[in-house]
Amino acid sequence: MTALTWQELPASTLATDADLRQHWDRLNSQRGDLPFLCADTMVLALAVFGQSRERLFVGSRNGSVSAMVIAHDIGKLRWETFQPSQIPLGAWVAASDLTAEEVARSALHDGPLKLSLSLSLTQVDPLFAPQQEDAGDSRHDAYIDTAWVDVQGSFDDYWAARGKNLRQNMRKQRNKLQAEGIQVTMRTWQDAADMLDLIARYGALEGRSWKAQEGTAITPDNDQGRFYTALLQQAAGRGEAVVYEGLFDAQTVAVNLCVRRGTTLTILKTTYDESIKAYSPAFLLHEDIVQAIF
Repeated sequence: MTALTWQELPASTLATDADLRQHWDRLNSQRGDLPFLCADTMVLALAVFGQSRERLFVGSRNGSVSAMVIAHDIGKLRWETFQPSQIPLGAWVAASDLTAEEVARSALHDGPLKLSLSLSLTQVDPLFAPQQEDAGDSRHDAYIDTAWVDVQGSFDDYWAARGKNLRQNMRKQRNKLQAEGIQVTMRTWQDAADMLDLIARYGALEGRSWKAQEGTAITPDNDQGRFYTALLQQAAGRGEAVVYEGLFDAQTVAVNLCVRRGTTLTILKTTYDESIKAYSPAFLLHEDIVQAIF
């Protein structure tokens, strides 16, 4: 078992301790370097969605911080990582040579959780933390298939490899819109000053969708809206925010909220105008985005 020495702190300490944030970002850079898992985003997510009961576990080897986990007690001596739905992966980072299983085992056997029964690391992407075999003390539960597009070669080659029905449907939709005199365009936004208005336009679409009926739609003045506005403004300050807006003439019909770092772009949220779903506005925007990226 990997030997780690653990320290337990209130998760809010991440907001006040610059050294801890530096350690978090250093470890994140070793495992995908994902902007939605950077320390600033964790601090923001805790401020908006945290319940003041989250703890920060800091594991060190030979005096160097090698693993950090934000987790909370879910009862009956069980813990799981902080996982608001707005963060695609669970809130933990670790040196690249440590497996997720080693981090959890060490926290349970050597750390402040040694009197607990389990620690669940939620929504782990095997691209950044390859899944190990189940063992006597560990189990892996499938969650979702994660879409991933490697940008190689030309867009034409990529598009030709898509399904025939998809390509035909997209062509028919564009021909139909053209015949009706509707211009299909895409705008790309990256400046912090634009993000509040973009969230408002995003919210206007989602507010007319099934999410509004379930109370999960983004609006500029609810927690989700405040979170995504601040996240995108922060990311824009680092040159890492990208919002794609699809329009029919001057009407916003689809929006994708994205962050990017290095050669990786992540779509965090996507919405479209359900009143014109027969025109496939979301698929048309995705096609334009992929073509632009290629």
